[in-house]
Amino acid sequence: MSSGAAAALAITLGVLFIIGATTAIIVWSWHRLQSHRADAVAMAAYRKLAEEAVANMQELRTEMAKLTEHVSAVEQLMRDVG
Repeated sequence: MSSGAAAALAITLGVLFIIGATTAIIVWSWHRLQSHRADAVAMAAYRKLAEEAVANMQELRTEMAKLTEHVSAVEQLMRDVG
């Protein structure tokens, strides 16, 4: 093999290596981006669920306060009658 053919082979292999490495990096970056997007969607759904839970808890507290008032009124009425 002549030195010219060896140099051509080395250049060809070097170019193929660079193309392969670049392709691998692009595929890895794309996969990582998709993973981050999926995480962001899941986090948004979790955040919405948490906000709904807080709103429901506040509503329950309000209802419990009303119920406590009614029970107190009934207890007072029972004391007055009894």
